[in-house]
Amino acid sequence: MRQALNNFIQTKIFWPFVALVLLLVINFIMIPGFFQITVKNGHLFGSLIDILNRVVPLLVIAIGMTLVIAKEGIDISVGSVLAITAAAAASLLQTTSVPIAILLALVIGLICGLWNGILIAFLEIQPMIATLILMTVGRGIAQLITGGQILTINNDAYGYVGKGFLLGLPFAIYIGLAVFGIILLLKKKTALGLFLESIGTNMSSSKFAGVQPKKIILIVYMISGICAAIAGILVSSNVSSADANNAGLWIELDAILAVVIGGTSMRGGRFFLGGTVIGALFIQTLSTTIYSMGIRPEIIMVVKAIVVITVCLMQSEEFRKLVKQLKWKKKVSEA
Repeated sequence: MRQALNNFIQTKIFWPFVALVLLLVINFIMIPGFFQITVKNGHLFGSLIDILNRVVPLLVIAIGMTLVIAKEGIDISVGSVLAITAAAAASLLQTTSVPIAILLALVIGLICGLWNGILIAFLEIQPMIATLILMTVGRGIAQLITGGQILTINNDAYGYVGKGFLLGLPFAIYIGLAVFGIILLLKKKTALGLFLESIGTNMSSSKFAGVQPKKIILIVYMISGICAAIAGILVSSNVSSADANNAGLWIELDAILAVVIGGTSMRGGRFFLGGTVIGALFIQTLSTTIYSMGIRPEIIMVVKAIVVITVCLMQSEEFRKLVKQLKWKKKVSEA
């Protein structure tokens, strides 16, 4: 047991996990009834359920972002892809059935990911620049689809995706679990995870080993596009509308933070899907905590940044070594 605990302390997700637990404890102290879960009409309600429900779009995008970052890339277009697919689904629902609208929205997300992948893998444009193109243009495309208006969705079947319940829990949670499970299987049961970590660590060596980096990069960005499309469907379903201007705005930044907090390095290589889950839950819990405590809107981003920086510093082995050295020097000087 002690050895297992020591091993866990040495993992990348230990400090994010501690920070998440600390946030939950603060909520327990500051917000009466935070851990209280009630049952109404067979459905579970409560702050914890709300966090699990609201984190799903961020989590799904962060899972796709984890794969992208593992190959030493970035995808800052996911927020715009979310807006495009949400607008497309809302528009398609006016003329077609729910399954077809959802399927076409996923195809649109895949095409967006394919576009990014081609620019990066085959035209060798830097990932930041390549995805910045779609990030900039994507909102305009979404506005063209919606005609510059907020499209209202009046469809109970589509609304069930983001607002429905299954076995007492929000249906969106099951979608998040399914996406996590599928990507985890791809990592554990196929060569994709190994090849991805290989090209993220050293692309040149991977080429000599017989790995085809261009194909892996293309697949990774296509997965990221599909994940953004799933998030777009969830968001538009939950609010029963598609807002080209505000849907998924800056979600790419939270997704990147979730991945980094979860222990995956921006330099590529090994990636931790479990850490990404912890990171996404931490960010969503932090947002919920800030709003619940009534912190003024103008300083919310500052508070959020300070907390995230603190967690990242505690996660850094070099920072912890520096702190230990300073403590040791202080003891020596006092002696």
